[in-house]
Amino acid sequence: MLILGIESSCDETAASVVRDGRIIESSVISTQIEEHKKYGGVVPEIASRRHCENILGVVKKALGDAGITLSDVDAVAVTYAPGLIGALLVGVNFAKGLAMASGKPLVPVHHIAGHIATNYLSHSELEPPFLCLAASGGHSHIIEVLSYTKFRIVGRTRDDAAGECFDKCARAMGFPYPGGVHIDKAAQTGDPEQYRLPHPAVAGNEFDFSFSGLKTSVINLIHNSTQKGIEINRENLAASVQKTISELLTEKTIKAAEKLGYSKIAVAGGVSANSGVRAALSEACRKRGFSFYMPEKSLCGDNGAMIASQGYYNFINGITADESLNAAATLSMENI
Repeated sequence: MLILGIESSCDETAASVVRDGRIIESSVISTQIEEHKKYGGVVPEIASRRHCENILGVVKKALGDAGITLSDVDAVAVTYAPGLIGALLVGVNFAKGLAMASGKPLVPVHHIAGHIATNYLSHSELEPPFLCLAASGGHSHIIEVLSYTKFRIVGRTRDDAAGECFDKCARAMGFPYPGGVHIDKAAQTGDPEQYRLPHPAVAGNEFDFSFSGLKTSVINLIHNSTQKGIEINRENLAASVQKTISELLTEKTIKAAEKLGYSKIAVAGGVSANSGVRAALSEACRKRGFSFYMPEKSLCGDNGAMIASQGYYNFINGITADESLNAAATLSMENI
């Protein structure tokens, strides 16, 4: 079964053809990073306009690279939530038009569920149930993947997401947008022990995260050092930031797995590309004899393949939509 997946939730216009939810036949991504870099972050209006300009060409290329036409596709899957509302609307409306014109079923896909599905593309043997840490610039969740289409959130961030914390710390340190990749690179030669950073705790749910205090601590450290004429070692601070975020994510995820009885752990989302996060989770799982799954780095960011993969499982489980499908800027996975 061939599913065409379309993704436009932020600043990547992406489309992909995936076979049976596991095999990528094509994947095309048009990124806007260079354009948004000058503003230090994604400008929603610009992102929406670029999606309008790029989406037709991206979808055409995805079909062409797969060696098929639209008539060969079994269904059209699209990200409808969550994300930048203007950006989402471009993808949703394009997919609706494509489905209506071709007579193909339309399949709505939750963006975070798509990220989780990147592990199905990278690990053919992986099946639910398992526990997944989904961490990106906009989300930090610990999720019980009960089945291919049923999810339960057991932990989430109370404020900043992990990727947001990486980017804001990077900006304060003078790195360009997107900052996470620059912190990762600088951390490779840094000493994570020079700067001691806090591990913020939150009351209530023991599996919830908080990254706002960590971000504020880094900003204050930089400002205080500047006022005193003390030079900050960026490599060492980058290593400390990466180590702290990795520890926070790993500690909560492992704690949730042990309490809920999971021995299969996965990670997904943009932050899953971070070498410190991958290493910390991998080592923690190894020590406990847990099976650990992480997507290929090329699938960690937003892409159409993850939407096509999850779209396949939604489709075979009867989850489809009609022309009334609308985009949603926020939507819990538990409500899909």
